[in-house]
Order: sequence, then structure tokens, then C-alpha cells
Amino acid sequence: MGQMGTFIFDHWLLFLALLVTSTLLVLTSVRPKLLGYSELNVAESVHFMNCDEGVTLDVRDENEFEEAHLLNALNIPHSELEQRIAELGRYRSEPILVYCRTGQRSAKAAVLLKRQGFDPVYKMSGGMLAWQGAKMPVSKNDAAATDMELAELPEKTELSEKSELA
Repeated sequence: MGQMGTFIFDHWLLFLALLVTSTLLVLTSVRPKLLGYSELNVAESVHFMNCDEGVTLDVRDENEFEEAHLLNALNIPHSELEQRIAELGRYRSEPILVYCRTGQRSAKAAVLLKRQGFDPVYKMSGGMLAWQGAKMPVSKNDAAATDMELAELPEKTELSEKSELA
């Protein structure tokens, strides 16, 4: 034990760097749980969209959304989310997957949604960059999500009935 103390004393800067790095690694993995949302990687996000009865929310700006977005994603830019949160009211008890370009804006949006009572809330890790990096398909100019107001979107049961008829 005495050798450990001597090592730390002689190499305090190295030991401090080890402590800081370890703390940052722990905080990075624990942070989403403390903030109330879970992170999904690209494969888990695909499973969410294919199997869960949830909503996919793109919080990027409209021009980013029009360039490419996930299939059936709703678009409310992060800068407008707090003012437009009521538009998502009917999805309050449904799972919500939030994404942006890199994951920064979607993390803030996930915290806001969780604070407003939405549960469960998921954030796609890495955002659209990770999605496109995995060579996953994207949609462009989805009229259902860009031209219509969210309040005018049909209920989820209506969407399911229409897809069953097709």
C-alpha cells in the first residue's frame, strides 16, 4: 500500500488524468439514465420503428428534415419544441424515439419530453449521421409530416387500418 501512495505522490498529474478520464466515462454512460431517457443505437432504433407502436420525432430544422429523414418521422425543430409540445399530446403515453443530426439536440429534446410527462422516451445515439453511416434508408419530402400540421395527422389506429387494407 505504501508503494501505491508513493506512486500517486510522485505521479500526481498522471493519477489526476486517470481520475478525470474515469469520471467522464462513468458520467457518459450514466447520464441518460439520470436524465430519464434511454439511448438506442441504429439497430435498436430499427427494431423500435418496426416492432413498437411508437412515434419517431425528428428535431432537426425543416431544411435538414426535407433533405433526408426517417420513414414516417414527425418534424418539430428543437428550437420550437417547447412552444409546440401540445401537438404531441396524444402521444404522451406512447414510446417516442427522438433524433437529430448528431444526438445533441435530441438529448435536450428527450429531457424536455420526459419533463413534460412523455414516457418512455428514447434517443437515437449518433443521430442521422449514425443512421446514414450504417447505410440505412431515408425518406425525402414526406408530405404527411411536412405539409400537414401534426394536429391534422390521423390517429395511429387509422394509419394501421389503412396499411392493413393496402
